[in-house]
Amino acid sequence: MKLLVTGGAGFIGSNFIHYWLKTHPDDQIINLDKLTYAGNLANLKSVENNPNYQFIKGDITDAQIVAKAMGEIDTVVHFAAESHVDRSITGPAVFVQTNVVGTQVLLDAAVKAKIKHFHHISTDEVFGSLELGDKSEWTENSPYAPRSPYSASKAASDHLVRAYHVTYNLPVTITNCSNNFGPFHYPEKLLPLAITNILEGRQVPVYGDGLYVRDWLYVADHCRAIDAVLNRGEVGETYLVGAYHDEINNLDLIKLVLKLMGKSEEKIEFVKNRPGHDRRYAFDWSKIKNELDWKPKYEFEEALKLTIDWYKNNENWWKPLLTTPGVNTGC
Repeated sequence: MKLLVTGGAGFIGSNFIHYWLKTHPDDQIINLDKLTYAGNLANLKSVENNPNYQFIKGDITDAQIVAKAMGEIDTVVHFAAESHVDRSITGPAVFVQTNVVGTQVLLDAAVKAKIKHFHHISTDEVFGSLELGDKSEWTENSPYAPRSPYSASKAASDHLVRAYHVTYNLPVTITNCSNNFGPFHYPEKLLPLAITNILEGRQVPVYGDGLYVRDWLYVADHCRAIDAVLNRGEVGETYLVGAYHDEINNLDLIKLVLKLMGKSEEKIEFVKNRPGHDRRYAFDWSKIKNELDWKPKYEFEEALKLTIDWYKNNENWWKPLLTTPGVNTGC
């Protein structure tokens, strides 16, 4: 298999490249990444000399670069996206350009190149928000109800992928994943922000009352799920990828991180909430479990400890990123 991975210098994309080259050593990967603030080639330092890996710097909205990158590949794994909700609130235009227009450019090129499999990575946020105390969970058939410019742009990209399957017979699959965590996670997101703030001796900002519930997915398990879809998934289908059904709100999550790092809860600092903050996400991911025989390998606290240890041991990776505007906002 020869894969084009878009956004492969980002958090999930770089973890996927490491995973794929290790588990499929005979396959080839082309990594197309614009290298925005969240794209970091240091994530891929250990594979940059691998003969089966190639990096192309380019924007997925550039049709010429995309067509060139797609010239000799058979599979596209599309991670590239602007993904930080806070940034989408203050600057939505780049989210529409990258997440919607960029996806459309990729799909056009995939049709022309007769790509055998176009896999699109999406998010749980397209489904909106559930109420606290509500035991319902989203399924693949749940209606879309995005509530931020970010989630609206991802919802639009999902619809485009499905439309190209129906209209142009492009072989596609989609995964909507829950909140990922693990190595190489840019420190503007909840868990890496909390961990790096604690390591730096700073307070941990928590939005509003902190009672915002998310489903958490260790990035290594997410990579295994994508592998299952690429190799066993049915064309035209969508699969939800979640992990831990024991719901935990952001405040309790930060308290757990503080406990695991031997710090007091006095480190918590409540800050002004962000507009339209979704209250609760929850997935029923039984479809991928039953049809593709996938389930998480790592227990939540085990994966959380691995993540904390990674940040402790890789200060040279994350410390230079702390000067980037937008880091250290809130959880």
